[in-house]
Amino acid sequence: MDLRQLQFFVAVVEERSFTRAAERLHLAQPGVSARIRQLERELGHPLLDRTGRSVAPTEVGEAVLPYARAALEAAENVRHSADAFTWLLRGHVAVGLVSGATGQFDIASVLADFHSEHPRVDIALTEDTSERMLQALRRGELDIGVLGLADEHPPEGTTAEIVIDEPVTVAVAPDDPLLAHGDGPLPVAALRDRPLISLPRGTGLRGVLERACSEAGFRPRVAFEAAAPPLLARLAARGLGAAVVPAMPPGTAAALGLRTLHLTPQPRARIGLTWRTGGPAGPAARALLPRLRAVLSVPRTDDDSDALGEWSA
Repeated sequence: MDLRQLQFFVAVVEERSFTRAAERLHLAQPGVSARIRQLERELGHPLLDRTGRSVAPTEVGEAVLPYARAALEAAENVRHSADAFTWLLRGHVAVGLVSGATGQFDIASVLADFHSEHPRVDIALTEDTSERMLQALRRGELDIGVLGLADEHPPEGTTAEIVIDEPVTVAVAPDDPLLAHGDGPLPVAALRDRPLISLPRGTGLRGVLERACSEAGFRPRVAFEAAAPPLLARLAARGLGAAVVPAMPPGTAAALGLRTLHLTPQPRARIGLTWRTGGPAGPAARALLPRLRAVLSVPRTDDDSDALGEWSA
């Protein structure tokens, strides 16, 4: 049984004639008759009474008719829905990323697959600081952002799902005076007046540092800024200051010539998949968002951390 057989059956019942049904369907009358006989054989019952001057449904045909019409209506609704969805997925979707996220999640594959399925959608991808991307989200210039968050709560007017959540640590050279504090956590206040090495202003991690220092009663003295965390590590390894970075495995720190100290109170560095409250405005962005949520759904913690380079904004 297929939809074409049901379509022919309904047309014959409505037209009460094989000839008129064939004309309505723009087909040859013998083809319509053959397909309906095939349907009757499959069901094991005659559906049409052909003995009169006009064709009429049999008792079985009367019982089958509403289901045949419902099946055809459902198929048409499926087609309309698909056509409508295809039409909606035209336009533009803009995604912003902190550069550190590109190596941690397979964003490229998500965007490539989405583009293959919806070639009429123009996709724009940009890398920027978290602060500028947040402003762009609020202005509607970005639809979705993967950006650093200063705390666990999303900024006003946005919704966020945390996808990376790691403690912030201090990385220093093996002879740094901060190591004299012992093996326990280092008070944030111990960073007062120390030359610090940090990501630039506007990045999520810099915001975490400034907030932690403010709560400890001082402003951080940032002597060196760099957008690439590996450069922060190299500067710290040469004794130029204490690098404020997300946690890294001891083996990674040792390979870079560094020792790491946990802080107390323990600040945390977070990256969140972020969009405007209420959802993205455009249909293309609304369709892309669940794809990104699926890929980024498992938050990364310090146990998953394997490289300093994942944090750059």
